Amino acid sequence: MTTISTSDTNMSCVHPAMPRRNPQPSSFPCLLSAVCCLLFSALCLLAPDLCQAQTIIDQDGQSLSFDKPFTRIISLYPAHTENLFSLGLDKEILGVSKNDDYPEAAQAKDKFDYKEDPEKFIAAKPDLVVVRPMISRSSPELISKLRLMGIQVISLQPNTLEETFAYWRTLGALTGKEQAADEMIDRFNAKLAEIRTLVKTIPQTSRKRVYFEAIHSKMKTFAPDSMAIFALTTAGGLNAAADAEQVRETNIAYYGTERLLAKANDIDLFLAQQGRMNTVTEQTIFDEPGFQAIKAVKERQVFLIDETLVARPTPRMIDGIVKIGKILYPEQFGKAFPN
Repeated sequence: MTTISTSDTNMSCVHPAMPRRNPQPSSFPCLLSAVCCLLFSALCLLAPDLCQAQTIIDQDGQSLSFDKPFTRIISLYPAHTENLFSLGLDKEILGVSKNDDYPEAAQAKDKFDYKEDPEKFIAAKPDLVVVRPMISRSSPELISKLRLMGIQVISLQPNTLEETFAYWRTLGALTGKEQAADEMIDRFNAKLAEIRTLVKTIPQTSRKRVYFEAIHSKMKTFAPDSMAIFALTTAGGLNAAADAEQVRETNIAYYGTERLLAKANDIDLFLAQQGRMNTVTEQTIFDEPGFQAIKAVKERQVFLIDETLVARPTPRMIDGIVKIGKILYPEQFGKAFPN
């Protein structure tokens, strides 16, 4: 989770008391203080960047202080890129990671890889590089070199809805798009309210128990507090692997074949994310040794969903929730969200 603090410049305004009928000479300092406050307030209106500096503590515990928006940004995580574009940024984005595929405008940006020579980054002259903890852990040399060259680096990756909203606000603060970030949150919450109202009409006794697969080859699911499970439960699904253990501070959780098969009769539907993290097909799941014992597999209730809609903390999570809802309760969600 990131922390943002705002500090005013080192100047204090002491407002004088109500003037007396016969002011004494000692009132002059108060009058001078009032004049200074008025001048300072005018300065803040004309040049707000001079009046406030912000400090952000990122996911790695590193602090970043700034007094004006960053305007030359390299994003090394698709979610960062998508959110920056959603905030209305484009020309401020110098480059993106080689895996960035959304929105379409991202594909026209220069591509950067955290495994590359730092000189490529330095030559682009960014003022901010946005990464996630996995990158800062695996490529500390790159991070150190960039900071040594005066390039700010921030590591961000939320896990929960509350953290996601804070993360969007952090991106807004970094880029001078605070209002756009608040509006993004408001739109998300409005859609969320619609979905929750619909789900309330589905009886608890009719709710489906779902195993949500994250990585088939390692038999991993999603952490109970992850955004993917948030999407599942918001759509009215019951997490069949609520006892899974989170891997470090990621969205992924250990589970394993043995524990999964122990719940074989309790799984109404088998859902798997599909994409770079999990290159699985429905047939892969049907053919997995032992999986025929799972109720959902026997009843052919196996479905895939685009990982970019459930694993990335972006506004498109709403689309992911609706898609899951249509899988679980096609009649209710199909009628409420026809498109």
